[in-house]
This record gives sequence, structure tokens and C-alpha cells, in this order.
Amino acid sequence: MSIAAGYTGRFAPSPTGPLHFGSLLAALASYLDARARNGRWLIRIEDLDPPREQPGASDQILKTLEHFGLHWDGEVVYQSHRLEHYAEIVQHLLDKKLAYRCRCSRSELKQRDALYSYDGYCLSTPPDPDAECAIRTRCSDNLLTFEDLIQGRQSWQHDTGRDDFIIFRRDGLFAYQLAVVVDDHAQGVTSVIRGSDLLDETFRQLQLQHHLGYPTPEYGHIPILLNRLGQKLSKQNLAPALITDQAVKQLWEALNLLGQNPDPSLQSASSTELLDWATTHWQRNCIPRTLAIRSSGS
Repeated sequence: MSIAAGYTGRFAPSPTGPLHFGSLLAALASYLDARARNGRWLIRIEDLDPPREQPGASDQILKTLEHFGLHWDGEVVYQSHRLEHYAEIVQHLLDKKLAYRCRCSRSELKQRDALYSYDGYCLSTPPDPDAECAIRTRCSDNLLTFEDLIQGRQSWQHDTGRDDFIIFRRDGLFAYQLAVVVDDHAQGVTSVIRGSDLLDETFRQLQLQHHLGYPTPEYGHIPILLNRLGQKLSKQNLAPALITDQAVKQLWEALNLLGQNPDPSLQSASSTELLDWATTHWQRNCIPRTLAIRSSGS
């Protein structure tokens, strides 16, 4: 994959089940932001966690996007095909002393009250060479900031050691943080529009980009949807799958939630006509900042 000039956005679902309305909201926002700027819109399947994946989910996701008129550019990238490249990046970080081996189990971290804020144990007590280990990347003790396209200025004060995070798991799987940074760079992604549940993850990605000498894309985080119980609308919380024969209705609702106020006459339009209107009239600054929107349909 080579880096391309101009605007490049992407939608990167995990094949853990069918797309739901929250997925549509993120896909639509990233699609329209790219198309309104005459940019490319890519699809990447983040299939790095086989135990959580559903057979046939990748194909179902792609068919659903096509049915909703969200057509992508170029070939679909599957992260499961890029494991050797991730391994090379991990080794590079180890060689540069920007990452280190960590043998701490989840139970050990919990006992030390370091499950969510690592205590740097394996920095001061390196594991035996033959020990089964995860790999953590080091975080600098500095203030990271970025200007979110939707949420405004964001800041995070990293604490050396305590904010170091996993990039390769003890079970032999590469972590999301590593793969997403490496692939966004490889695909030339310049703009990432996604849900605000991933806002905090951006700081870890900024840290990895700095370690690897990668340029930083611009980021925009749209509001997430909640179900009636106040939970994030997700496959894990059994969010219902999109109904393909109601594509226009669901696109219409998504556009309204994104603050785009589609013309009422378009309720009887085709999905292509609705998306054409939305592309022409797309206004990123109309997207609400609210971190949660309750969905009446979930």
C-alpha cells in the first residue's frame, strides 16, 4: 500500500457481527466527509481477534454498505493479511527501546491495582528471556494535544510508565492500537471520522505515530448512540442489525442525528439521491458535540 495525496478517509469495522445503526452513523459521517471534499473513502476490515469474529460477517458488512449506497474506493484491506508487517514494526520499536516485554498477567495487575494504569513493573524488573510476554510501548511524560474536528481541543498528560500500553498481547495477537496506526499510515489516511467512544484512544495513537515518525491525521469524533438502558449501541450489547429494505429511512434518521437536516422531500428519494444531496450539503460544523444520543429505534 502506498501513501496517496489529498483527502483520504476510512471506515474500519470489526467482523464481530452485522452492522447496526451506530455503525451506520460512523460510516455515513466518514463517507460524507470524504465525498464532500472529493476525497477517497476506504474500507478496512479489522479482523485481528478471531475468537470474537463471526463467520461470514466481513462479507455481510460489505454487502450492507453497498446496499446503503456507501461505495468505497480501491481494494478492501484485511488486517489479518498484514501480520508480518505488524511484527516488523513491533521489533523496530523494541530495537529502538520504545517498547519492552511485559510478563504481568491480568490477575497480577489487578492485585497491584495496575489493571487500568500500569505501574511500570516490567521496566524495573525485566522478565526472563524465555518468559511468555506481551509487549508494551513506552509513553513519554509530556502533554499531548490535538484539535478534534468536532469535539474541539483535547489534551492528555501522559505519565511515564503508568500510561504504557499493550501493542502485542500475550495470546499472540496484535493490539488494535498498533494495527490502526500502522494501517492508517500505510493507506495514506489523512482524516479519521469515528465515534467518540474512541476519543481517548487517539492519544495512544498519537504516541505511536510520534515513535514511528508518522504524520498525524486529523481526527473528528461524532456522538455515540445509547440504547434504552443507557449502554453504548454495539454488537456486544445486542444492537439490532440494519434493515436493508429500510435503507432510505435509516439514512434519513442518521443524517438528522448528524445535524444535517435533510430536505423533507427526500424522504421518498432513493438512497443514491439522498446521499448525493447529503454530499453536496454536508456541514461538519453542524454535527453535535453531545457524547451520547439515545436512539429511539434500539
